[in-house]
Amino acid sequence: MKRLVSLLLGLAALLPTLARAEPYLAVDQGFKCIACHVNPTGGGLRNAFGAVFTQTTLPAYQLPESVPAWSGSLLDVLRVGTDLRASTSRTTVPNQPAQREHGLDQWRAYVDLQLVPDVVGVYLDEQLRPGQPLRQEGYLRLTTPDQRFYAKAGQFYLPFGWRLQDSTAFVRSLSGINMASPDKGLELGMETAHWSLQVASSNGPGNVGPITGNQRTAQVVYVQPDWRAGLAVAHTRSSAGNRMATGVFGGLRTGPLAWLGELDVVGDSGFPGGRRRQLAALGEVNWKIRPGHNLKFSAELLDPDRDVSHDHKLRHSLLYELTPLPYVQLRTGVRRWDGIPQNDVDNRRLMFVELHLFM
Repeated sequence: MKRLVSLLLGLAALLPTLARAEPYLAVDQGFKCIACHVNPTGGGLRNAFGAVFTQTTLPAYQLPESVPAWSGSLLDVLRVGTDLRASTSRTTVPNQPAQREHGLDQWRAYVDLQLVPDVVGVYLDEQLRPGQPLRQEGYLRLTTPDQRFYAKAGQFYLPFGWRLQDSTAFVRSLSGINMASPDKGLELGMETAHWSLQVASSNGPGNVGPITGNQRTAQVVYVQPDWRAGLAVAHTRSSAGNRMATGVFGGLRTGPLAWLGELDVVGDSGFPGGRRRQLAALGEVNWKIRPGHNLKFSAELLDPDRDVSHDHKLRHSLLYELTPLPYVQLRTGVRRWDGIPQNDVDNRRLMFVELHLFM
């Protein structure tokens, strides 16, 4: 079995599909996550429709008609993909020398094997580089023939708020649920024309090693062509202290602008001083200047302790994303942190250029 998995992942690393989530695309197009992704809650491998969208709608220019279209399928029951990101960046911290970094940020491979077509499938998400190979997702998925209900068992990303490509966003780091923190458990879901509902029972991302416990997560999203709204909750029982997170999020399309917002409130009993109330917020707008050209601005707030005045942190980002051709994207941007009270690290600046190849 290990040899089969290694072979499939090796094949996936040679073949194309867009992999990481960009929720503004769903808001701009009026889609649900399941419209483009194999994973019903978004992120990772794209399905056949997602592959067509990647080649025809996302880029500024399409490939010549003589180039065969790519569906993501090797066989009727096997779909594969890969995702590679490399970047160069410069970080400046007050009163410290500037730091420069460059290299490979991520190389992932994806496999979806249909044991019983459209009913029983196995999904794998493997981080190949940097470092040693690391399993991110690996689960068995059962789906009803009408595709309305599904169940996942294994290791997967929990459903909670926007599935952002940037796992360091305040709403993703505070909730502890992002694309760098998969968890093991069981997820049940329902998909209708306008509703998406997920409930999950898992170990809890922070319950590792000597820390024991479990987590219950639930999310519901109502989707209309021009807007959507969602509610998510996650309750963690842990030997290190119980935790309750609640998030509200939504999106709105106004002409060429796609707006996203999320507000998360967390009560955490795992601090030495007792229970701490925390808050994180995100506001984001994406301007589709024209096909293949997107300008993104986001503003974030983190309040690490709502009982303490003047301790919040802010982060602002301005990014330009160019997708000139299918499977190729260039991203460049600046990011600014502002911390109160004044702290050198919490007042840093970042400039970066990233090459994203999903081929």
